[in-house]
Amino acid sequence: MRALVIGASGGIGSAVSQQLQRDRWDVVGLSRSVDGFDVGNEASVEKGMAAQSGPFDLIFVAVGILAPLWGAPEKALSAIKADDMARVFAVNTIGPALILRHAARLLPKDRRAVVATLSARVGSIGDNNIGGWHSYRASKAALNQIVHGAAIELGRSHRQSVCVSLHPGTVETAFTENYAGRHKTVPADDAAANLLRVISKLTPDHSGGFYDYAGAEIVW
Repeated sequence: MRALVIGASGGIGSAVSQQLQRDRWDVVGLSRSVDGFDVGNEASVEKGMAAQSGPFDLIFVAVGILAPLWGAPEKALSAIKADDMARVFAVNTIGPALILRHAARLLPKDRRAVVATLSARVGSIGDNNIGGWHSYRASKAALNQIVHGAAIELGRSHRQSVCVSLHPGTVETAFTENYAGRHKTVPADDAAANLLRVISKLTPDHSGGFYDYAGAEIVW
């Protein structure tokens, strides 16, 4: 079994890669820190993805930012800055969309294969009862739409494919350390195990869906 893990040097991406390797998968990793793979740069994504040779049984996309390095998630509409919002969308939405452009070429057509992209429960419009974090929420909601559309398109040519958005929970990583105080957190290794357990049970009937770390469907 072969997997392509994008964002492989991050907390969740690294944990997923290590778990797959322990399970004797052949894992190819891409990340900005190791490979210069910058999802916020179209040329970088095209170069990195074009260099990959399939087929992969799993493509796991674990990239994202809460806010640019120089900012923080907005607590109110008055805090929105166009450049900051554009950067969040570039990484959280456009980057994964550019990656998904290559999915059909890299997936097998004769067997089940999964494309799993990390989203977040706060990207759910129906579950948003407190507001705030406007750029991050909107970027993840937009990502979910991209994933849903990709699932429809992939299903036409790869009938056994599964393409989903996944919510990992609040994971103990550098990504969340400044914002996890009010939420129960889970170590990255446990989050990876949970996500891979969910992935192992997905069928083509799940394709296009949005699921949490326990396999429960999340409202759009």
